[in-house]
Amino acid sequence: MRLIYFVSYLIRGGLRKLSHFISDLACKNDVVFDKGVRFTATAKVENISKNRNNIVIGERTIIEGRLLVFNYGGKIQIGKNVYVGAGSQIWSGESVEIGNNVLISHNVNIIDTNSHEIDHIEREERYNALIKYGHPKDKASIVTGKITIEDNVWISFGSIILKNVKIGKGAIIGAGSMVTKDVPPFTLVAGNPAVVIKTLKV
Repeated sequence: MRLIYFVSYLIRGGLRKLSHFISDLACKNDVVFDKGVRFTATAKVENISKNRNNIVIGERTIIEGRLLVFNYGGKIQIGKNVYVGAGSQIWSGESVEIGNNVLISHNVNIIDTNSHEIDHIEREERYNALIKYGHPKDKASIVTGKITIEDNVWISFGSIILKNVKIGKGAIIGAGSMVTKDVPPFTLVAGNPAVVIKTLKV
């Protein structure tokens, strides 16, 4: 019985490793990456632009979440020693720049675009075209805005970072926060919308 359990354990472990290997290989086809970059089994890359240079990842970064670059534009640049947790999504229609040593917990959403048009008629037409022809190459009236996350930032679980935001070095974003404005360096912010709770030691 113990032998059967041991063999079963080895098979399950082997399948997990194979799954990780396949995911890592598939994701790396669509990005430019440095040494030591890893994509786990939960990671997903959707580089709709098909330009590998639109997603660049620095050394020793671990991706467990989802990276997406739209066809009409978008770039994701991630520094070294960054962690992107499971269930987290980084979507770009313009530019998302993430520095070094940044921790992004699970279920975080970082998105530099509204994704859809404000006008309901245009939105309906564009959505129908998307279903019929695939992702459009032009942005039309979709609003986008660069996101910058500087070195040593920690974004806790369930937070949302929206367009036109800069998060300063060493800042902490509290769990479940909605960030719609710039965050000063070395501050702890939290809430919806996020506000400064306290200044951190430098």
